[in-house]
Amino acid sequence: MPLLVRPAPLWFAVTNSWVVAAERGGPAVIIDAPPDVEGVARLVAELDVVPVALLVTHGHVDHVGGSGGVADRFSVSAYLHPDDDWLASDPAEQLRSLWGAMPPGDYAPPDRFEALADGTALDLAGLRFEVLHTPGHTPGHCCFHIADEGLLFSGDQLFAGSIGRTDLPGGSHAELMRSMADKIVPLDGPTEVLPGHGPTTTIARELAVNPFLQDLPR
Repeated sequence: MPLLVRPAPLWFAVTNSWVVAAERGGPAVIIDAPPDVEGVARLVAELDVVPVALLVTHGHVDHVGGSGGVADRFSVSAYLHPDDDWLASDPAEQLRSLWGAMPPGDYAPPDRFEALADGTALDLAGLRFEVLHTPGHTPGHCCFHIADEGLLFSGDQLFAGSIGRTDLPGGSHAELMRSMADKIVPLDGPTEVLPGHGPTTTIARELAVNPFLQDLPR
């Protein structure tokens, strides 16, 4: 396992913004950027690492709302699957349309996102991240798999004991379960799942106890 893998549960959605690095003082990758740039920056400073990229699992505001600020703060590129560009283009409006209110903050997206594509490998910070396109929670949702280290950053695809909601615009329960069966269930049982919210788990544990996975083919 990489020497440093830490979450910063941030914003009122308590979203896990992960920082992963092979060693202290070295390059790092940030995964997801809630609208709390200072919170992300505090974790980066605490770990004494140098971000080289921001990977965004999907376009919901609690994961992408701080992407512009984080990208600017650390002069890095932000990556997102293009099927979620419509969600990420205006996080502030997304928040207003869903909840009718918007906490203070800078929700501006980056000038552009680098496009994620299913099955591609990103060699970043001395680690290889495999992109798994897992639509369902959103059309462009992606998980990031570091096979050599047995890690899966699952975003809002899979949680300890649950799965991502599919009742928001662009969501599809059928799509989520199909991507779960095709991309997530086949991973090695000991793979540690680092989700977008809540505690970590493993593939084996979720196959054993998660009620949403019990009817999926193994």
